[in-house]
Amino acid sequence: MGLMLARFLVSLILVAGSALAQGLEGKWQGTLNAGTVQLRLALAIEKAADGTYSGTMDSLDQGATIPIDTITATGKKVRLELKPIKGVYDGSFSEDRSELRGTWTQNGTTLPLGFKRGAKPEPPKRPTNVEVDVQVPKTPTVVRSKDGNLLVYELHITNFGQKTLTLTGVEVWNDGKLVTLEGPDLKKVVSRPGATTKDPLKIAGGLRAVVYLWVEVDEVPAALRHRLLVKVGDYPESLPVDCARIAVAADAVTIGPPLRGNRWLAVNGPSNKSIHRRALLASSGGARIAQRFAIDFVRLQSDAEKTHAGEPKDNKNYRCYGVEALAVADAVVTSVHDGMPENVPGLTSRAVPVTVANAGGNHVILDLGSGHYAFYAHLQPGSLRVKVGDKVSRGQVLGLVGNSGNSTEPHLHFHVSDANSPLTSEGLPYVFESFETKDGKRTNEIPLQDEIVSFP
Repeated sequence: MGLMLARFLVSLILVAGSALAQGLEGKWQGTLNAGTVQLRLALAIEKAADGTYSGTMDSLDQGATIPIDTITATGKKVRLELKPIKGVYDGSFSEDRSELRGTWTQNGTTLPLGFKRGAKPEPPKRPTNVEVDVQVPKTPTVVRSKDGNLLVYELHITNFGQKTLTLTGVEVWNDGKLVTLEGPDLKKVVSRPGATTKDPLKIAGGLRAVVYLWVEVDEVPAALRHRLLVKVGDYPESLPVDCARIAVAADAVTIGPPLRGNRWLAVNGPSNKSIHRRALLASSGGARIAQRFAIDFVRLQSDAEKTHAGEPKDNKNYRCYGVEALAVADAVVTSVHDGMPENVPGLTSRAVPVTVANAGGNHVILDLGSGHYAFYAHLQPGSLRVKVGDKVSRGQVLGLVGNSGNSTEPHLHFHVSDANSPLTSEGLPYVFESFETKDGKRTNEIPLQDEIVSFP
């Protein structure tokens, strides 16, 4: 009996010694309870030959890995410092060193936090709420083109929660489903203003995504509604979010031609890939797309697909140079800018540094009435024939096509927006009363990107 008891005591001492010898190295799992939000955390700690520690903390629900700058383990006491997020963990080993019990301090707030060695993380719970805000900053107005009736607008999606949202689908509904976007097709129409990310569909807490919608409809709906499909954190299923119920405006403004003549190419014209379409600009306290339906009109040579003949660095060799820009309606002149020198044609050559204020170069803005303003940009210096306050008639000459401002070659940039501002306004759709293409006459339509049109 005495021998058996002695062996039992030796066994206990060996087990205890083994436990005490075990350090902080290894995998640890814990959950931080921050009120309404629970964040699962994982520690990965390594021990070097000299006894020093290094490691990382993974926030599993936020999809973030944070390096641990300082790791101290003295006796039962443990301290972890994560400087990038200004966080500190102070804890103590349990008797068998299988657990850590302590507190997490960050931004002046201290919360209890424990870890278990090697424990598997609990499966994520189904979220009870998706903390997302979805807005349509500009109500869509139907506009007619060769592709039929179009609704062109954006969804602004903001993540109001702490967990990363992954956008897996966007649906547009009327009485039934009109559009479904997912996978690569969805990724193509999403941008992340101000954010650098490899995956635009992942929206971290506090960030925004913009979805550029281009919806073709047979019958014009009175209203639209939308459904997002969203994954929250690492919860594996997509959750539906019904949102953004909006009315549809029925009629785009009808205008006359801004130019005369044939073979006008609608460069950067309306399409969901146009640089104008994606020109979301934050200025004067708002983010807007003044150029949503803008067209850069260049003129092709009568017998070629080139816009110039001869030396390409001479503005005078471009067919559209000096062509008269015309008032598209009876209107009032609300803004003019003149005297800006012209550029030498080229992708990077600018006569003066380009700013938001001078990007349009020498330009004219007309008040067409009913909240519609027509913008004519890149005119020749000294060619403007109107001043602010003038009343003009449809077809009246405003100035001559040139190459001033943010322009690579002579052309007329034209768009319609909702304010007397070249860029800090919202772009509105418009249709031309008539124009001609190779397929014949078209009425009450807008030319799309790269269409060739003539204005008799």
